[in-house]
Amino acid sequence: MTTGTECSISALENSEPGGESRGVPNLSSKLFAVAKQYIPGGVNSPVRAFKNVDGEPFFVRRAKGCRITDIDGKTYIDYIGSWGPNILGHAPVAVTNAIHQVAKDGISFGIPNPHEVDMAKTITEWVPSVEKVRMTSSGTEATMSAIRLARGFTKRDYIVKFDGCYHGHSDSLLVAAGSGALTHGEPDSAGVPKSFAEKTIVLSYNDPEALTKLFEEMGEQIAAIIVESYPANAGLVFPKPGYLDLLSSITKKYEALLIFDEVMTGFRLGKAGVQGLENITPDLSCFGKVIGGGLPVGAFGGRADVMDMLAPLGPVYQAGTLSGNPLAMAAGLTQLGELSAGTPDGFARLDQLGLHFETGLRALMAKKGIPHSINRVGSMFCLFFTDREIVNVDDVMKQDMELFKKFFWACLDKGVYIAPSPYETGFLSLAHTEADLDDTLTVFEEALAEI
Repeated sequence: MTTGTECSISALENSEPGGESRGVPNLSSKLFAVAKQYIPGGVNSPVRAFKNVDGEPFFVRRAKGCRITDIDGKTYIDYIGSWGPNILGHAPVAVTNAIHQVAKDGISFGIPNPHEVDMAKTITEWVPSVEKVRMTSSGTEATMSAIRLARGFTKRDYIVKFDGCYHGHSDSLLVAAGSGALTHGEPDSAGVPKSFAEKTIVLSYNDPEALTKLFEEMGEQIAAIIVESYPANAGLVFPKPGYLDLLSSITKKYEALLIFDEVMTGFRLGKAGVQGLENITPDLSCFGKVIGGGLPVGAFGGRADVMDMLAPLGPVYQAGTLSGNPLAMAAGLTQLGELSAGTPDGFARLDQLGLHFETGLRALMAKKGIPHSINRVGSMFCLFFTDREIVNVDDVMKQDMELFKKFFWACLDKGVYIAPSPYETGFLSLAHTEADLDDTLTVFEEALAEI
């Protein structure tokens, strides 16, 4: 049986040659031109457009393990992993088998199914702060719902977020910092009413003085702080010692809620995510990515008294047709099972791989004498082309962006795919081996020699 996709690629192969666009193979360049006729910008999520590296994307035909193959047949070692979900690698047999098995009984019901109960139970067992949890279909839905719930529970309107932390594209969270430390936010996208943005206050991450001053002035009006516990949408940034403890204590003092966005870090950095590593107990937590096994998923959960404010028990409305989808739940449960199996478990193995990669990368950058900073925790990593300490998004923006672009294209040409943006985090998977990492470091060295 020939699929529509195969027919489309065949048509491209038989069309007139198209000039390669900055290292992008011929068929991908052709397909991108077609895509732009039907999809805004030719992509369904902006970072995929490769605008941060001044180029065009390639199109993937298949993926297996730690490698992806484009429609021209070129294979790359992948350090994106679908932006985090594919912690076992691409198309792991256990997960694909689970999806196939469950799909035989139905793809979606819109009625409760056993898999969503199993997932909820697993999350509450793995994450001590979560007493009850509700599933969604994306991380954006999860954070949006958590914000609404926090406002409904506290009966307050203002929320606090941090510059450089991304929590999805809902109106309340697409907000940029104002002109001063304590000014109200400004819309960060067309289509977001200024009145929405005014209820969101944006502070610099890792600035305890600004946070303390804000709560002294407005604490009794603030419903919640929402934070990427380890910000991973502006590279990878770590909190200063005591900073997360301050977030916890100050929200308790003023009876606001603390929301940890662990969409990226949850179930990737251990069973309890960052809150387990840092011994912090947030009031609400948001999850996604890993718990879907590569399928669309999100979740938010926390204290039972807060969660019970949700309909049908309480007055805060939240719903979703595909929430708790049986395929996503089965895929996620299988992936979590694979991660927690064995001695050492998958998380320990990922940290071992991460340390191997970090050690080699530090040695390479020191050998080359290139100004740099490297942040790594478990299987998440980021290389910054600056020797300044990275404590917030302002530091990230001061790195050598032009050097990053050259490095990205040189690596891609040699078969290594890193994020097409200096503001994104890299991900390792259990499908990577030390040999793959060493091959990647060799490519890095060759790329740096060229540029």
